This record gives sequence, C-alpha cells and structure tokens, in this order.
Amino acid sequence: MKFRSVFDIIGPVMIGPSSSHTAGAARIGKMARELFGRQPNWAKIHLYGSFAKTYKGHGTDVALVGGLLGFDTYDERIKEALELADQANLNIEFIEEDGSAEHPNTARIHMGDEDGEFELVGISIGGGKAEITELNGFELRLTGRSPAILVMHNDRFGAIASVTNVLANYKINIGHMEVARREEGKDAMMIIETDERIPKDIMEELKTCDHISQVVTISD
Repeated sequence: MKFRSVFDIIGPVMIGPSSSHTAGAARIGKMARELFGRQPNWAKIHLYGSFAKTYKGHGTDVALVGGLLGFDTYDERIKEALELADQANLNIEFIEEDGSAEHPNTARIHMGDEDGEFELVGISIGGGKAEITELNGFELRLTGRSPAILVMHNDRFGAIASVTNVLANYKINIGHMEVARREEGKDAMMIIETDERIPKDIMEELKTCDHISQVVTISD
C-alpha cells in the first residue's frame, strides 16, 4: 500500500479509538449515505472478520452509523450516533457474519426507505482509509479520496461518450474511471474520479445526457 503523505501514516483527525475500525468505518458509512443520496429510514449492517469480532469495543458500530448520519471522522457526535439515529427514526440492525470476506475489516450495508433500497460493500484498509468494493451488485473500487461521481446508465452506444464529452467541454480532468455492467444492453454504471469537484450546474447537465438514469456526486 502506498502512502501519499506523512499524514497517511499518522492517521486522520478522528474520534477514536482506532483508525481502521473507527475512522475507516465512518468513511464507509458516509460514502454509503452520499451514494444513496439521502438519509435512509433503515439499515442492516453485516459485519465480517475483525469488524464482527470487535465492533462494539472499537466503536465500529457508532462510526458506521455516524457516517450514515452524515458525520465526518472528527465529528464529536459520532459518540452518540446510536442515540441520534434513534431520534432521527433511523432503524439500525447489526448482523455478525461467521463467513469470511476478502478483507478482514468488511461491512455490507443494506439500507433504504419508502423510495428505494441500496446495498454496498465497504472495507477499511488502514490509516482511516476506506474503499467501496461493491455497489448494488456491481464490482468496483471507490476510495473517496478524490472528488467523484456515480453515473447509472443504460448500456447503450454513446452513453459513456455523452458524459465524458460534457466533462471535456468544461475542462474537467478525469483521474480514474471504471465502467461496469451486469449484462449487455442492461443496467450499467460509471465511477469517475476527477481532479476537482464538479459544480452543481454541470451535474444537472450530466443528468440530461443520453441514456443516463442517475448521477450522484461523492465528496472528497
């Protein structure tokens, strides 16, 4: 694993006790909320490996819920996240899984409300960093370290070009991009990491592109 600065080694500014079990977990929860686009009414959180064994003692439970409430890793409210979730009518269920996962610090979050459901898999990779490795059945790699957008679209000719052309017109550089589909001609997904946050007016323009069904921004 490569570190970009000394702060990656020291760890993030955070509510403790563990950068991997607390700060990383909070990032997973917060990315889940951002990708869902709103606070869910309920969430079933499946914990694997080390997360399942130590989540209460290391604050993984409050960190994940704090992230779902939109709290950053350094937000003091994380300590009271479970109580605040109850006050916000966010019903939480933790499920300790016996099965193994590819990474020891893995959480699968299934959440939703009256308008829809959503599921992702996140891993905490150390130093407060986290990655999303699966989203609604699509495999991907989303770090959350750079500004990024999620684009859901139909697998049709020209869909990808319509999005990248808009970004090119506004001179927005793409640092990393992944495209995935379940099967030819069906639902597909783009994850695009950029060098700068995409303004709201450009996000609205992206939503009008050919064959695009949803565009969601993910903060850096």
